[in-house]
Amino acid sequence: MSKHKFFSLTFLTLSAIVLLAGCGKSSTDSSSSAAFDKKEYLKESTSVLNDITLEEAAGILEPQTVLDNHPTLSVPTYITQIDGVWFIVDCYHDRVIYSEQLGLPIEDWKIMIGMTSQPHTIASDGKVYLLDDTENNRVIVFEKAEGKFIATQYFEDIGVRPHYTVYDENTSTFYVWSSENGEMYLFRHPEDSTKMYLTEIRKIDELSDLYVRSFTIIGDEILFVSGVSKDGTPGTVLKCDLNTFKVKKSYTVPDELAGMVQITPIDDMFYITTSTDLYGNQDYATIVRTSSLEELSDGKYEDIYADYFVGGGTPYYISQVGDTYYLTEHRLPGHSIWSFKVKDGSVTDVTALY
Repeated sequence: MSKHKFFSLTFLTLSAIVLLAGCGKSSTDSSSSAAFDKKEYLKESTSVLNDITLEEAAGILEPQTVLDNHPTLSVPTYITQIDGVWFIVDCYHDRVIYSEQLGLPIEDWKIMIGMTSQPHTIASDGKVYLLDDTENNRVIVFEKAEGKFIATQYFEDIGVRPHYTVYDENTSTFYVWSSENGEMYLFRHPEDSTKMYLTEIRKIDELSDLYVRSFTIIGDEILFVSGVSKDGTPGTVLKCDLNTFKVKKSYTVPDELAGMVQITPIDDMFYITTSTDLYGNQDYATIVRTSSLEELSDGKYEDIYADYFVGGGTPYYISQVGDTYYLTEHRLPGHSIWSFKVKDGSVTDVTALY
């Protein structure tokens, strides 16, 4: 079996659609390039559905329920809602699941894709959905038809463990972070097409030898969390220009917060989830907040993990839907996903959902 044919099979094994999908090959249709306003690009996606249409694929596909697979979660890393549908990236089960109703038992959710290797996040612009397939160094592109999600394209050789994906409306760009070599991969598609293109790869040399779990776009700037070094180098948070990735400022952080997961601005505070200390010890996992990143090195932050949540686990990514925030965490049975709100500086309505 050819390598490309294998991808068609693994992406679409949920139904007999695999019998119709072609041997995915990269398109060289010049009209695709023209539709992209003649902008230069580095690579175009490899197509999965070469011989059938998206609608034909949707007509054949019969999504599995989680009940047919694992009726529980194992290290969920991300939860979000897109166009009325909830998605959970269930990292250690190598899948993404979805439901139109939050609160349903996990066994009643459906599987978007179950043939990945420890994915971490998913993002959408309303037309396409990008998933980082972390351990395969791959990005998978989905499209929706007849209420079903079809893997239609993919990119291989995307850095080293692509770990965090965000769609930024201001730049009409998907940003995919390669967590272990300091590279950011930028993906776009033309307005009149869902064909995806890798348009830029940006590099931050200061992060090339660190394990950095995420970034945060704030206007025309981008924050990178402090990463875990291999040689015990003190951790720092970097503020960069979004357009050039030039480092504008560096914030030193205490060793116990060095293995950060994410920085989330909420009101006038920065909420920071931390997985490990500088040396990879998860016993330091926590959630802190501060009004100033500059004051982190002086220990001027508030640890809120045990006060508002149970504590003792490893908090991971925080997402926002409406006025509610959602936290994923692991190492804590029965508390994999939380919801909470923030009002007048107080964390309220803390609920363990799963």
